[in-house]
Amino acid sequence: MVSWEQWQESWDRQQEWYLPDREERFRVMLDGVEALVGTEPRVLDLACGTGSISARLLRRFPGATSTGVDLDPALLTIARGTFEGDDRITFVTADLRDPSWTDALPYETYDAVLTSTALHWLAPDALRTLYGQLADLLRAGGLFVNADHMPNPDAPRINAAVHAFTEARQEKLRAEGGRDWPQWWTELAADPQLADVVAERFAIFGNPAEASGDHDDAGAHPIGWHIDTLRAVGFAEATCAWASLTDAAVLALR
Repeated sequence: MVSWEQWQESWDRQQEWYLPDREERFRVMLDGVEALVGTEPRVLDLACGTGSISARLLRRFPGATSTGVDLDPALLTIARGTFEGDDRITFVTADLRDPSWTDALPYETYDAVLTSTALHWLAPDALRTLYGQLADLLRAGGLFVNADHMPNPDAPRINAAVHAFTEARQEKLRAEGGRDWPQWWTELAADPQLADVVAERFAIFGNPAEASGDHDDAGAHPIGWHIDTLRAVGFAEATCAWASLTDAAVLALR
């Protein structure tokens, strides 16, 4: 029998390889939810993966409901297994690059849309289009938070120092038995009960162990780009809610 809890824990540790401040960004994200839309929101967990945001949302706000959307069949399988029997959450398979992806959602509007470390793989035009769709999905006064890679290309010395620091930290983690993205997928593929959905996933996105990267960072823009774009597509306000040396969370109000 698949241990969903084990794979969720393994996923969290793998993500922390890249994002040591992952829980802090989630906390700030949910602070924004509580401050702006309350403690019983209807939430769209965008590019939800294994349901990391939804897990923290429902733990903090038991009266919330969530719709998790992703294209990855392996991660969605883990998410569905983890939350089986919880009627507060629904998972939907959809490609955010498909103009009609919102047709698959169970609700026409949401109080909040939350996403983390996922949208940087979209090309700029696709991300701009998606932001416009999210503006249409949110009710008046609804909240959008995107926590992602948002580098500043105008700070090359800082970026180089942070890159060296990050590599040193990851090498230390590797020596302690930590798993990176390709290693995690290799282990998941070795689970006989998940091998088929992992193979399906590899057919869509490729095998991370056989490529230099799972995707590019086409949408990894400075936070100013995100703020300006969100305002241009219909959000009333947008601001930086949190930032690290490499990442940031942009918060926008419909």
